[in-house]
Amino acid sequence: MSDDSTSKQLIYDRLVNQIDAIISHCEENQKPLEVDPARSQLFDLFVEAEKAGLVQEDADPDLSEHGLCAVLSARWGLQQAAQQSAISQTKLDQTQLTKMRSLWSVMRLWMEWTYAWSRWAEFH
Repeated sequence: MSDDSTSKQLIYDRLVNQIDAIISHCEENQKPLEVDPARSQLFDLFVEAEKAGLVQEDADPDLSEHGLCAVLSARWGLQQAAQQSAISQTKLDQTQLTKMRSLWSVMRLWMEWTYAWSRWAEFH
């Protein structure tokens, strides 16, 4: 593994852990992710990911919206929970439902940030 890929992996790991920590803090305190300080903290981390080259289509490791969704859902066991829920025709438990809602919120924030970031030059 090259020094560049090792460095990117370290940045990736740190950013994923920080994003997860912000989400967990908001869940524990019943605070929305879409409101500051969480929103600003997440946007700052999205900027770091972009500057590190982790959000492009072919980025490895991948912190694009798809990559972030995949790593968080895997970390939280959401894919297995959703599959099991569908197979057994039961609802997700409250913890899984909370994580699913948080994931949707992060994805909405990612889309909001991406739109604003891509249009920054038009307004500044």
